[in-house]
Amino acid sequence: MNNSILVIDDHLDLLTLIEDILSCDYKVYLAQNAEKAKLMLDQEVVHLIISDVMMPGMDGFELCRMIKSNVAYCHIPIILLTSMSGIRAHIKGLENGADAYVSKPFAEELLKMQVASLLLNRSKIKDHLASAPFADARVMAHSKSDEIFLMKLNEFIKKNIRNPNLDMLTLAEHMFMSRPTFYRKVKALSSLTPKELIDITRLKTAAFLISENCYTLHEISIMVGYSSQSLFSRNFQKYFKMSALEYIGSLPKADRTCGDETTGDD
Repeated sequence: MNNSILVIDDHLDLLTLIEDILSCDYKVYLAQNAEKAKLMLDQEVVHLIISDVMMPGMDGFELCRMIKSNVAYCHIPIILLTSMSGIRAHIKGLENGADAYVSKPFAEELLKMQVASLLLNRSKIKDHLASAPFADARVMAHSKSDEIFLMKLNEFIKKNIRNPNLDMLTLAEHMFMSRPTFYRKVKALSSLTPKELIDITRLKTAAFLISENCYTLHEISIMVGYSSQSLFSRNFQKYFKMSALEYIGSLPKADRTCGDETTGDD
């Protein structure tokens, strides 16, 4: 039960029904209006939102627009539920950023299938990002806001990669986010903690530098922000499942552009 779903509806009986449908497979949070939903988003990691359209105060369309325009939440897929008929209502939901639209009354299996499909697509993207952070922000991002977020974060980590004290607090401050909000955002986008994201970016950069064959392993460990070569070697082995020297040996000689100089001890 790794994924969590926030369900928003002003009718308690419908909230209870959806909770009964989904609670066997997901952690389900409930909110009876947009204001309570916003509080929940600020406190919990939410992987998907299901919201009714017709609600007092902020309706589902407005809520959808608010979520998709906020960098802290815009990655979360949204399913809108409504009894409104006609293609225009459907189009309005999509225009406000909804990822799926389910008409009421709905079939239980249809709702479960929509939820599973959206979460599976997000999971595939997160798995790719976890193995190749920042490989292409345009592919990884769920929205323009996410693309800008990833590119800005990548640029800052690369610029400060020599700093062994680079940590989550530094990144959160640079992104103008609180630590909890930043943690939830990175975790939701990549399945990685901010620390893991920094470590993998360091190691990916180290692998590229090794392939250039221009520096010793000691120099590379300093260049990517490790305070000791032994820590660098342990993390390299853990992530790539081989030592740095074994990695050097696995590279085609044509890729080693600085000659055959020694690369240092592992």
